[in-house]
Amino acid sequence: MKEQNAFTYPIFVKGDIDGFIGLFIDNLVNLLIITGLCLSIGMPSSLVFGRMLPGTATAVLAGNIFYSWQAHRLARKEGRTDVTALPYGINTVSLFAFFSLIIAPVYIQTKDADFAWKVGVISCFISGFFEGIGAFFGDRLRKLTPRAALLSTLAGIAISFIALDQTIKIWDRPIIALIPLALIMSEYFSHVKLPFRIPAGFYALAIGSAIAWSTGVMNPTRLVESTGAVSIYLPGFFLLDLLNGVSIKDILPYLSISIPMGIMAFFGTLQNIESASAAGDTYPAMPTLAMNGIGTIIGSFFGSPFPSTVYIGHPGWKGLGARSGYSIINGAVMTIICFTGLMSVIVSAIPLEAGFPILLWIGVIITAQAFQTTPKDHAPAVALGLMPAIASWGLTLLRQFVNAEGNYTTAQMNDIISKTLPHLKGILIFSEGALFSAMFLSAVAVYLIDKDFLKAFFWTIPLIIFSYFGFIHSHEIGFGAAGDITLGYLLFSIIILLIYLYNRFYLSRRS
Repeated sequence: MKEQNAFTYPIFVKGDIDGFIGLFIDNLVNLLIITGLCLSIGMPSSLVFGRMLPGTATAVLAGNIFYSWQAHRLARKEGRTDVTALPYGINTVSLFAFFSLIIAPVYIQTKDADFAWKVGVISCFISGFFEGIGAFFGDRLRKLTPRAALLSTLAGIAISFIALDQTIKIWDRPIIALIPLALIMSEYFSHVKLPFRIPAGFYALAIGSAIAWSTGVMNPTRLVESTGAVSIYLPGFFLLDLLNGVSIKDILPYLSISIPMGIMAFFGTLQNIESASAAGDTYPAMPTLAMNGIGTIIGSFFGSPFPSTVYIGHPGWKGLGARSGYSIINGAVMTIICFTGLMSVIVSAIPLEAGFPILLWIGVIITAQAFQTTPKDHAPAVALGLMPAIASWGLTLLRQFVNAEGNYTTAQMNDIISKTLPHLKGILIFSEGALFSAMFLSAVAVYLIDKDFLKAFFWTIPLIIFSYFGFIHSHEIGFGAAGDITLGYLLFSIIILLIYLYNRFYLSRRS
């Protein structure tokens, strides 16, 4: 080992370029999705480019700087030059959860973009808070919660809101999207290297864009007009502004989204820390997990409604030879794009369809991992955990159709759906609070599979409590909000308890 005062850890190495390209493509696709989705529902470009994106870039930059510094510190401590920083960026799963389950429904219902943005940003802050406090007691929570319950909750969002919701559009524009799909599937499924070792994501965006422009799909006028949005958009500090016009009552219905997503981000980061350790870089858990939440909170203070997180894939970047410089470059380039409005030009030049195959991969791999990394016998519990999010996706589509003109409240939309489609009335109840109900139901299923009826009974208690207060199975928060559902869960719980007592005392005596 080198002497401490003589040791030098390089700021940049050649492998940082390769690592940057891969990490940046992931973040760029997320920026494209944020911009495309928000503009597609009618949110003003001034809000997207002037508030959302600068705030998002601030969070990503802060995290990239911290994790790069952390890599330098670990390198000096261990006297190694091969330490790789943890990758950090926009949380793809949370992006879709926050847009599809918070921002879009609020905007579609109220047609008030500023209000929808504020609700999203405050929810983002809450999510970041729960990400951060996980550094102090999350490991205990992780030990109490079956892996199937955690991963199936993420997988439900991944397969519905990420994979299915976005990638069905691939077949709407097959000429543009299917070549990128072939490239993404070839590299990601087979791990084959493409020419010049350029990531498939870069090829997908470049070739998809070339096809779109050559076939006349893209709008040159829009591209020219987008240059008018190029300016300096420095992030503003919106903490006081956020509290104006938004009440606790406005936020409560979305706690069932923001809190579980914060908890899920914590668990995901913990797993990524373990993955990095297996690759040779053992980072201390406490500061790593704390910064994960702090980054999201910083972003919310500056206007971002989308959480950020430590990315999966540290061993991959390490294998490319990336060290800490790739993290700094990624944060710097993201900042330039978002602070200058260049994203308006990029989103006008690159068709979203070229990036959808990447989302298909993300959704599929998250869902596959939920089955692959849990005990084989727990597969039915994982499958059960997918259903609430899929139902929530279906309800989102129904509400968008019913409220296309933006004239109805949530209660009115629910009434129209229940009268028009009475056979789907249950979706109005089942889909609310999908992340919590998925976790609890899947946990119950895990312990029933294991014949641990007492633990299964304990996991029914959150179902009773959360439904009573309306965190699940109700679009409103309040005492007795879910009505008969709470009584149903109480009876459900009693049956499992009776089965436990029957097995514990009656059958044991007979044997």
